[in-house]
Amino acid sequence: MEEEFTRVLGGADAVMEPLTHNPKNGVTGGIWRVRRGSRSAVLKVLTRRKDAPEGWRHSDDPRHWNYWRREADVYAGGLPQLWAGTGLRAPRLLALVERHDGDLALWTEDVLGPPGTSWGVDRHALLGHQLGLAQGAVGEVERPWLSRSFLRDYTATHRVPYELLDDDAAWRHPLVAENFPPGLRAELVRLHRDREQFLSITESLPRTLCHLDLWPSNVIDGDGESVLLDWAFTGDGALGEDVGNHIPDSVFDLFLPAALLPELDAAVYGSYLRGLRESGWRGDERLVRLAVCASAVKYDFLAPLMLARAGEEQLDYGGSRPVDAARRYRQRGAALMYLAGWADEARRLSEHL
Repeated sequence: MEEEFTRVLGGADAVMEPLTHNPKNGVTGGIWRVRRGSRSAVLKVLTRRKDAPEGWRHSDDPRHWNYWRREADVYAGGLPQLWAGTGLRAPRLLALVERHDGDLALWTEDVLGPPGTSWGVDRHALLGHQLGLAQGAVGEVERPWLSRSFLRDYTATHRVPYELLDDDAAWRHPLVAENFPPGLRAELVRLHRDREQFLSITESLPRTLCHLDLWPSNVIDGDGESVLLDWAFTGDGALGEDVGNHIPDSVFDLFLPAALLPELDAAVYGSYLRGLRESGWRGDERLVRLAVCASAVKYDFLAPLMLARAGEEQLDYGGSRPVDAARRYRQRGAALMYLAGWADEARRLSEHL
């Protein structure tokens, strides 16, 4: 590793600071900010040697959503450059090292700027506009290592106790009963019942190159540009699918209050549509809205998981710190009810399109 330090930072006397990430993912060996004097870089190790729980194991299939070396291929293939000039970019690649143990060391620029986790609605709207410009101009992209059928495969891989949706005792747990809104249970049962319908709808819609893990933790404001991190899931998706991920994830991890969801939805979706039109895209915008709303199916897993874990300590993303359990369940419950509205909107749109 000292050779890598010297190559990237000019010397071996560097200090490594672990960065927050999903430790369960079998393709991530670790992420660090590495400093030497006034210079810094981000090191991400991609691996297929790590033990991982079911649902997060690596794949050697280049089309699989968790193909272990996809992010390296994204950078080596210059894929983010397809979005050049739109305000979206990836951190600059500094070095890509194939290690003797088979791991890949991905060294990238340490981007300085406000992270998406601190943004207000207006800055999220700017991201929506930039994303519309990018996805409208580029459209479908083919590379042999881009993911396919992400939404279907990702949701199928993560097994959760869906039977708890019908378990009265699980819904009587105080954390659930006191914080989930009335009527949510019936809506979640209905969403789960219609799961195949929503997946099929999403797969039938106009396609584009998607990031597929767009949420506030994966974007930084770099002097007005939106710098997207973690391209590990990148591949084929529907126009609007990234928007349908980013909006609810801004609330599920407590970055914005659920009360702002209507405003956030209108701002990000409206800006995204404007970007699509400015890029030259001339399709039916109802199909884009359908993709956004049908994306609610991705979160079909969340309520059963929360029901199962209501008696456990609630930890933040990355598992390093506890969070207020009542606040998490209250905010997520409200967000899930908002997504039930998306599901209803998707049902109505699908009847006419």
